[in-house]
Amino acid sequence: MRFEVRLAERTRIARELHDTLLQSFQALMLHFQAVNDLLPPGKAKEGLEKALDRADQAIVEGRDAIQNLRSPMAVTNDLAEAITALGEELAVARDGESAPATFRVSIEGRPRDLHPILRDDIYRIVREALRNAFHHAQASKIEADITYGERLLRLRIRDDGKGIDPKLLDAGRDRHWGLPGMRERAEQIGARLEMWSEAGAGTEVELRIPSSAAYVTSPGRGGFRLFRQKKEAANER
Repeated sequence: MRFEVRLAERTRIARELHDTLLQSFQALMLHFQAVNDLLPPGKAKEGLEKALDRADQAIVEGRDAIQNLRSPMAVTNDLAEAITALGEELAVARDGESAPATFRVSIEGRPRDLHPILRDDIYRIVREALRNAFHHAQASKIEADITYGERLLRLRIRDDGKGIDPKLLDAGRDRHWGLPGMRERAEQIGARLEMWSEAGAGTEVELRIPSSAAYVTSPGRGGFRLFRQKKEAANER
C-alpha cells in the first residue's frame, strides 16, 4: 500500500509539472524565438540562438524527468543488467578528451526480484553515484558490487579517481542536489547510505537495504510457513 501511494504521488507530481512548469517554459520559448526572428545578424542574435539551444535541451531533460516519474526507471528487474547498461551509457557520454574508465559489475549471492518502486529508487541512487564517478572523478577504474544477502541487499560503487572534498561529501555543492538527493532517497526507502572519499584515493558509496524491504517474496509461501508454525505450536500443546 505504501508503494502504491508513492506511485500515485509521483504520477500527480509529473502531471502538475507537465501542465504548469513545462508548458510555461515552452510558451516562453516561443516569445524568445519571436524576438530572435526580429534581430539582425550579429553577436546578439548568435548569443540568443545559443541560449535557445540550451533552453531546448533543458526542456528535453525536463520532459525526460517527467517521463521517469510516470514510468519505471529500470526496464529490467535484473539489477546487474540495468547497472551494466547504465555504465556503458555513461562511458559513451564521457568527455572524449580522456580515455574511458574500465567498468565492472560483480554479483554475490542468488539474484532476487526487487519491489518495482524501491528498485527505481535504488537505480536512481546508483545512477547518481556512477554519473559522479564517470563524469567528475577522472577515474581509470570503476566497479559496482551487488550482494544479495539473506538479511541485506548491498550495493557498493567505487572508483580510483581524484576523490571528493570532505565538505562537499557531507553537504553537497551549493545548488547541486545529487548527493543530498541520494541520501534522501535512501532514507525514504529505509536504507543506509554511506560515502567515503579521500583526495587522490577515490570514492566509495555503499547502499544497504534490509532484505525484508528489498526483495519480493511470495505471499503464498510466507502464509504456508505461518500456518505451519501455528499448527506445530498447537500440536506441542
